[in-house]
Amino acid sequence: MSLRKNMEFLRRLPKINALNGFGTLAGKSEPGGGGSSLTEVTGFGTNPGDLRMFSFAPGDHRSRRKFALVLVLHGCGQTAAGYDVGAGWSMLAKRYGFALLMPQQKSSNNANGCFNWFNPEDTTRDSGEACSIRQMIEKMARDHNIDRSSIFVTGLSAGGAMTSVMLATYPEVFAGGAIIAGLPYGVATNVSQALNGMFQAPEHSARQLGDLVRSASGHKGPWPKLSIWHGSADKTVNPTNAREIIKQWVALHDLPTTSTLQSTVDGYPHQAWWNADGETVIESYTITGMAHGTPLGLTENDEHYGAAGAFLIEAGISSSYHIARFFGLTEGVHTSGEVSKKALKLATTEPADRGVPATAAVQPAPELVTMLWPRTAGRRPSEPASPVSKRPMIDVNAVITRALTAAGLMK
Repeated sequence: MSLRKNMEFLRRLPKINALNGFGTLAGKSEPGGGGSSLTEVTGFGTNPGDLRMFSFAPGDHRSRRKFALVLVLHGCGQTAAGYDVGAGWSMLAKRYGFALLMPQQKSSNNANGCFNWFNPEDTTRDSGEACSIRQMIEKMARDHNIDRSSIFVTGLSAGGAMTSVMLATYPEVFAGGAIIAGLPYGVATNVSQALNGMFQAPEHSARQLGDLVRSASGHKGPWPKLSIWHGSADKTVNPTNAREIIKQWVALHDLPTTSTLQSTVDGYPHQAWWNADGETVIESYTITGMAHGTPLGLTENDEHYGAAGAFLIEAGISSSYHIARFFGLTEGVHTSGEVSKKALKLATTEPADRGVPATAAVQPAPELVTMLWPRTAGRRPSEPASPVSKRPMIDVNAVITRALTAAGLMK
């Protein structure tokens, strides 16, 4: 899609999103509508990253039973509530009785609502956005009887890259994580490196990647387990980033790069790495033919979590459900008001056949126009050129200049 068409889409996006119950661009609408059960929480700490906090807790959260907590990080151009509705996390939390924490970026921090996963100020332990999110976790743990041994994190795209940040900077906090269309920790410390990582995913050794995480904290292990998801047709974040994430985490777990088990789940390639006790500590899903986004679909119980939209793609596999199961959260229904199968199914969308993506093309979305921009910038960059496999290093300045010229913003 051309830059000019993407910009036209952006101008129409608030109206489109309002119709779909997804809210508008980050910071311009209040989450909570359109099916999301999130409520905003304030006063959670010093908040050095200047983020907003939204959460959901089970109705019986004052009981003696401790609850697991899932931290969910949205992608660029999304709100906490929008991603909650799209990926179906509140529905899962109600059905299986766990708590949710969903931070939300502000447009004053990043013009396109992306978490600043590439900014050293925000990706260092006890600093910036990473510290704000850690303070939110502590607030949830104090207020909602959270089981501190059952705290997990997942995210899409920039939220996936920020998931890498949280797992690296606070590994002792998390029992596990799941990265969807994200990047490894530490591969970028500025916009130029971030774009290069997104489009080309420069190869590093497993040791180099593992050392980046080891140097982010004083943690010596054990390390969180990790689930990795990526579409093979992703042109926003190069799919080889999934390979680099695997290398980073097999190094931490001291495992071989070759997987222990290869199988097919809902028609898609699945790999698993087992530790010495036979436990799966790393797994990877390749969603063949799928572009950039979170895959949606039916579970084996014919339940459907989420709703298709920008970066939320009907693909015949429910990533949110599989991630929750990987975290060990789906072993029993604990909800006080169980969600019926009928309520779980989409009323307006016919699910794709299992294992066959409904479409290989992602819906146009603002992330294609301005994926990255630091909080110090006064304006957004325009759409970078589409990635080409094994091409020479990108001249980022030239790409941005051409894009701005094409948009009529520069002569």
